[in-house]
Amino acid sequence: MIPRLIEKRIEKLLKQFPAVGIIGPRQCGKTTLAKLIQKKGKLNGVYFDLESPQDLRKFENPELFLTAHQDDQVIIDEVQRIPGLFPIMRSLIDKKRKSGRFLLLGSASPELVKGSSESLAGRIYFIEATPFHLLELPEKSKVIQKHWFRGGFPDAWKAKTDDAYFLWMDGFARTFIERDLNNLFGQTFSPNLMFKLWRMLAHYHGGIWNAQSFSKGLDVSSVTVNRYLDYLQGAFMVRKLLPYFHNTSKRLVKSPKVYIRDSGLLHYLLDIHHAKDLQYHPMLGYSWEGYVIEQIISSLSPNIQAYYYRTHDGAEVDLVLVKGIKPIACLEIKYSENPGISKGLLESIKDLKTPLNYIITTSEDTMWPLKNKISAVGLRYFLKTILPKIQSS
Repeated sequence: MIPRLIEKRIEKLLKQFPAVGIIGPRQCGKTTLAKLIQKKGKLNGVYFDLESPQDLRKFENPELFLTAHQDDQVIIDEVQRIPGLFPIMRSLIDKKRKSGRFLLLGSASPELVKGSSESLAGRIYFIEATPFHLLELPEKSKVIQKHWFRGGFPDAWKAKTDDAYFLWMDGFARTFIERDLNNLFGQTFSPNLMFKLWRMLAHYHGGIWNAQSFSKGLDVSSVTVNRYLDYLQGAFMVRKLLPYFHNTSKRLVKSPKVYIRDSGLLHYLLDIHHAKDLQYHPMLGYSWEGYVIEQIISSLSPNIQAYYYRTHDGAEVDLVLVKGIKPIACLEIKYSENPGISKGLLESIKDLKTPLNYIITTSEDTMWPLKNKISAVGLRYFLKTILPKIQSS
């Protein structure tokens, strides 16, 4: 089993909060991780999956049922299936408050599940689980290339061949759109429309969001397109990267950029069947950019926020890391082992006055200085060595 980076953090949270919520996309390994943590814990544990009809029937009288397990650590999988559980758990926690009582797993953002965040406010801590992160994988040659191409979903990563990866991803994507998405949010989505939107997003990966362009291409209203995008974001399939604003007289781009979060899913939607085919694809650079951004954002501590920065005057940088209200680092992402420094990066550094500035490249574990106090660095080296220093600065 591949050790997960968030395991120790979840164990620590369970000692502090009555409830901990592990949220993330379907099939990313939440259940395996939760059962492992429970097995290592001191409390007697019980597990229920709300997608199982047998387990679902046990919650017909949830207050009575959960009271019977008040001395156990209760794992409830796919908890968003019964939003009414959250106020009941609040009541039970208030009657008998003890740490680690509930470990809740969900495949939908709490903000889109009615009542979840409000009902358990102050009693729960949500932590996001992602597909396999680069730092969870062996430090071997070609691991980055494989992880970038296939993404981090465990079954896709472990597939014996690229064909097997693509077949798994096809089944995952179709099941997600045809069944899972409706179940996650209790909404009815058009599978054909959602799949078309997903493919359009893949070809627009890394672009600045324009709902009107998508609405024309799909022949639906901008309101519908934005609603569908919000639900894809809420299911952890799409990331909207917001622009950074600061006090300036310059005209700024104010719409978010949109990325398919898992690179393996992106390549499936782009119909790229084999890793070698990616090297000749017009989306190559955008794919690498999105992959790097996802690995970095997934590694950030809660006190660091990530944005992009772009002005109409030519300043542009892929990622700005901000602590509080202060930009602390500009990160440019290049699919190159020998990158140059763009004018847009220099202008961004000048505007934001960031003390730490890097160009992240395809190199392995190396870093070297360029000029203007900018360094080039390989992705793994940045994640393992540089980013922890940035976050602690």
